[in-house]
Amino acid sequence: MKTILVLHTGGTISMSKVAGGSVAPNEKNPLMEQEALFSGKVHLVVEDIFNIPSPHMTLERMFQLKERIQKAYSEPIDGVVITHGTDTLEETAYFLDITLEKKIPIVLTGAMRSSNEIGSDGLYNFISAIWTACSDESYDKGVLVVMNDEIHTARYVTKTHTTNVATFRTPTFGPIGTIAKERAFFAKEVLPQEVCDVSSVKGNVHVVKAYAGMGERMFELLNTPETDGLVIEALGAGNLPPETLPALQKMLDNGIPVVLVSRCSNGIAEDIYDYAGGGVGLKKMGVVFARGLNGPKARIRLIVGLNSEKNPAELKEFLEQ
Repeated sequence: MKTILVLHTGGTISMSKVAGGSVAPNEKNPLMEQEALFSGKVHLVVEDIFNIPSPHMTLERMFQLKERIQKAYSEPIDGVVITHGTDTLEETAYFLDITLEKKIPIVLTGAMRSSNEIGSDGLYNFISAIWTACSDESYDKGVLVVMNDEIHTARYVTKTHTTNVATFRTPTFGPIGTIAKERAFFAKEVLPQEVCDVSSVKGNVHVVKAYAGMGERMFELLNTPETDGLVIEALGAGNLPPETLPALQKMLDNGIPVVLVSRCSNGIAEDIYDYAGGGVGLKKMGVVFARGLNGPKARIRLIVGLNSEKNPAELKEFLEQ
């Protein structure tokens, strides 16, 4: 019988609908009472590590999760399941994915409907996550996200809808597997990636979304000694309005790393267009293209890179992977 470490962090999966129709946290997580569902099949070691709404998650708390999982590697633990609020779930999953050696399966899950709402999805997602963490096929696939019968990679999964239970999708590539009751089925392999076992998560990195008619002002405001890096969600395949270029160049001249992704939900940012503000010129300026990531994940990757003591060339290579 396998032993799974369950780390509850809060979120809708642990909340309840209250009088008046709003959703609020519970003092005790309702999932803490569900251990009997796995009696004789799986041994659960359950810890209420946080009880916070998803927007309250921070990099420092993600780091605490990382340290707890690393400790579990020396314990008789066969897998880890983390319950998490969905608003920032993909960011925590990705942080763990690029900072942890995956010695055992690590799975995150959550819910779009609170524990006492009609059609609540939390308990079923939790059960599916447990069976995924128990699967021998879940090894060597990185950190996984299990929601709505689907298995996704931490690198590419994202929340796509404000309330729909099918909100978690993997644009461009799709899920890597599915859950059929108590068994995980995988249809794709996952390529290995570099892991940085950082000892801190310091860094003031901002995310800016490009738009039609964008000028220099935002970049001028961010060009300060307090800014450690910038991520731009660029237009289309990776382009910016030409009016942004002078201020952007000044940021680069001051040694501030600038990472570019696309604001599109599908596709990969590339240096394709050769006109003022196009990707070809941006790359020549020194902007780094983080292909396949969205803005929040590129921010996490940059912060991890900055804390890993890489030189500029190594940092660029890490961001482009």
